[in-house]
Amino acid sequence: MGITVRLKIMSFLQYFIWGSWLVTLGSYMINTLHFTGANVGMVYSSKGLAAIIMPGIMGIIADKWLRAERAYLLCHLVCAGAMFYAASVSTPDLMFWVMLVNAMAFMPTIALSNSISYSCLEQAELDTVSHFPPIRVYGTVGFIIAMWTVSLMDLELSSAQLYIASASSLCLAAYSLTLPRILTVAKKVSQSWSSKLGLDAFVLFKNPRMAVFFLFAMLLGAVLQITNVFGNPFLHDFARQPEFADSLVVRYPSILLSVSQMAEIGFILTIPFFLRRYGIKTVMLMSMVAWMLRFGLFAFGDPSPFGCMLLLMSMIVYGCAFDFFNISGSVFVEQEVSSEIRASAQGLFMTMVNGVGAYVGSILSGLAVDYFSVDGVKDWQTIWLVFAGYALALAVIFYFAFNYKHQPDKRADVVRSEA
Repeated sequence: MGITVRLKIMSFLQYFIWGSWLVTLGSYMINTLHFTGANVGMVYSSKGLAAIIMPGIMGIIADKWLRAERAYLLCHLVCAGAMFYAASVSTPDLMFWVMLVNAMAFMPTIALSNSISYSCLEQAELDTVSHFPPIRVYGTVGFIIAMWTVSLMDLELSSAQLYIASASSLCLAAYSLTLPRILTVAKKVSQSWSSKLGLDAFVLFKNPRMAVFFLFAMLLGAVLQITNVFGNPFLHDFARQPEFADSLVVRYPSILLSVSQMAEIGFILTIPFFLRRYGIKTVMLMSMVAWMLRFGLFAFGDPSPFGCMLLLMSMIVYGCAFDFFNISGSVFVEQEVSSEIRASAQGLFMTMVNGVGAYVGSILSGLAVDYFSVDGVKDWQTIWLVFAGYALALAVIFYFAFNYKHQPDKRADVVRSEA
């Protein structure tokens, strides 16, 4: 198989694992295990805690000592064991610790999959801006298929979703044995202590533009975590209203949410055009406005015909909201750093988005949901409007804080992405 096909399979499996539980675990914990909003936020915060340090550390290891595809294999073996055990857990504290172990292994694989893709494309002398987004599309396809599988098999409120994640991790660990060799950086005669410790990527914070970029990547990571944790429970909650109890939205919320990932596919393919024509600042601003619309439409959506249209629109704008900061941000970092610190820099980006940002987003969103709840009944409209206001504030501040002058690339008019 060609290298792009092999990378697409890797991307598919990587995100199939995540899609099998990420958006439905919250509903399982709330409805089946009867955890509170704070409990759910605490469990999801494990992902953020792990991502604060693990992607960077694993990126350093992959850059300097252990080949990236081998580190990738080891991480997924640990994930398989952790998710298998998590299926039998029924208490908040133990669930937190088990999911923390899983997160310590899984979160680095996101950055590793990116750096493996970039390295393989470079070896094949293929342009990363044009070829990486179509590869990443297959990750979104995997995420969608996992969500549909869990939903259609009526497993959204079952621990079986965790067994699916465990089995998928084993499959990807085996597949990683077939990936091309990713060479570590050759040792130099003389290195500083920071280089020996793999802290090279942190020099990026000396650049004011990059420092602001990473700060807002963290703040947007908090926004992403909010929708990951409480999007599915929000739709399940319409079952409390008799007129909506048997609606398709309540019966198959993951299928509706999967429209978000379907929208991702379309927006991913537009990234080369928008990055070359408008630059990272405009693309990030578009993402923030899309997050505001995502939450605002959630606030007024419901399973009624008109309300369902609002929910559907919210799913569509999610594609822009996610891709235009997550995927574009990864490509931007790749363009700004040297190959010697590629994996470390990608790890740093993932740390800010899925680490610090995810931890803050998990804890604060859980507290916000409980704050706007009375006797277990959640005021979802107020909750979503608060989150929409947060996204709007980010957009305004980012516009003035991020100094970036883009030189439009006329080739954007003829950019073609290979599927």
